[in-house]
Amino acid sequence: MSYQTDLRNQVNEKITAALSKGQLPWVKPWSSARNTGHPSNAVSGKLYRGVNPLLLHLAGCNSKWWATYRQWQGLGGQVRKGERGTRIIYWKPVTKTKKNGDGEQESTTFPLLKEYVVFNADQCDDVGRFQVQPGDSTSAVMDFEPAEQVITATGWDIRHVPGDKALYVRPPHDYIVLPPKQQFASGPFGMAGYYGTAFHELLHATEHRLGWTGAYALGELRAELGATYLAAEVGIPALENMENHARYLDHWLKAMRADSRVIFQIASAASKGADFILSFSRQPQPEEELVPF
Repeated sequence: MSYQTDLRNQVNEKITAALSKGQLPWVKPWSSARNTGHPSNAVSGKLYRGVNPLLLHLAGCNSKWWATYRQWQGLGGQVRKGERGTRIIYWKPVTKTKKNGDGEQESTTFPLLKEYVVFNADQCDDVGRFQVQPGDSTSAVMDFEPAEQVITATGWDIRHVPGDKALYVRPPHDYIVLPPKQQFASGPFGMAGYYGTAFHELLHATEHRLGWTGAYALGELRAELGATYLAAEVGIPALENMENHARYLDHWLKAMRADSRVIFQIASAASKGADFILSFSRQPQPEEELVPF
C-alpha cells in the first residue's frame, strides 16, 4: 500500500468511525467565548478548509487556534511535554511530463498528499491570548448582517414561500425556495436556522455553476459541509440536526467505506462551493490549504 493510500485510509477511518457513532465531525457546540469557533491557523489566521476541520474538531479541543510545533515556538509558546498532535493533510499539484507513443510531450498533473502535525493552543504554555478563558465571552447579541450580506451579494433568485419546504430548483428555473424568516425565529435553532438552511441551498445552487455531478446523497453531504464553512466565515452557529442527516447517513458511510477518496472529494468540493459564494461579497483569499480528489 502506498503512503498516499494509507494516509487517505487513516483519515477516512476516523471520519467514518465518528459518523457511525452519530457524531457530525463538521459541527462543534456553539460558544460565544473568544478564541472559539472554526479551526484556524494561529500564524496566518486563515480558516482550515477541506477535510481538515473535520479532523481538528474530532480532537475535542476548546480553542480554535492551531499551529505546528515550530509555529507555536515562533509565537513565544511551547507545546507541553507529552501532548499528542493532530495530523492534518495538505496537498500540492505535481506535474510530470513524458513522451507518448507518437513522440509528443504529454503532461499529467496529480495531487501529492503531505501530512503535518499541529497542536491546539490548549496544549501549549505561554499562549494565553490564543486560549479560551473562563467567563471570557463576546456580546450575547448575534450579528446576522454578515450572513445576510453573503446571501444578497450572490444576486441569486431566492423566494420565500410559507410552509416547511426549503429547496433549490435546478435550471432552467434556477431559484431557491425558503420558508419566511419569521417561521425560524421561534424554532429550535432561531435565526441561525434560517441562515444555515439558506447556506445549504446556496451550496446546491453552486452545483451546476461549478460542474458538480456527484450522487444526490453526496450532494447533501457537500451542501452540509459547505454550509458549515460559510457559517464559520460569518460567525454564526452551524446546525447539528441528526434527524435531518439520518436519511443520508447510510449512503455516506457506504460510499466512504467503499472508497477512501470520497471524503476528500466531498470536502474539497464543499470548500470550492463556499469560496465561490463568498467571492461575490469579498475579494478571493489565498488558500490556507487545498484538499485533493
